[in-house]
Amino acid sequence: RPPVRAGSDEVWNRAEKALMDATTAAGVELVMNPGEGAFYGPKLEFVLRDAIGRDWQCGTHQVDFVLPERLDASYIGEDGAKHRPVMLHRAILGSFERFIGILIENYAGRFPLWLAPVQIVVTTITNAADVYASKVLGALGDAGLRAELDVRNEKINYKIREHSHAKVPVILVVGANEEADGTVAMRRLGGKDQEILALEEATSRLVEAAAGPLAKS
Repeated sequence: RPPVRAGSDEVWNRAEKALMDATTAAGVELVMNPGEGAFYGPKLEFVLRDAIGRDWQCGTHQVDFVLPERLDASYIGEDGAKHRPVMLHRAILGSFERFIGILIENYAGRFPLWLAPVQIVVTTITNAADVYASKVLGALGDAGLRAELDVRNEKINYKIREHSHAKVPVILVVGANEEADGTVAMRRLGGKDQEILALEEATSRLVEAAAGPLAKS
């Protein structure tokens, strides 16, 4: 808590205990930072370490005693009486630009599937497969996946190389054989081989892979 602050020590003690209890219940490691905090109440700071070892404050969760008093805010409790609320300030990411910069540095632009802005590119060997490629794109979109379509009249190796340089996690290649069999040729970023899968199976695998770490916890 800062030397100059609003509110009594009793209120600060109660608020600090509430924050510490919350982090313990969430299984979050807590390091005390004496003398810090806003003048209007204690706060949690979430510090991320970047790819070269620098620490950056990102998200914050702050308790504010002052503003509810100034606004004369109140609510009616179960006892039918007025009570003063506690205000919470929450910045989930902190500076959005800083947070994105840390992510880009950490992954060197090679985002995991769940985080990539474009998760999948569907590309054609020849323009004869354009209609089927659009069907594949629609199936991916219906499953909630972020996919784009590349039906340019370019050589397939050129298109694969271009999307690999853009660090797209998954490329699905379709041609006459894939259309006839209802399949896709799946190529993952960094892999040299491709896997032939039924469209439904490929979609199911990608949905599972794109769920992200929170969905698996």
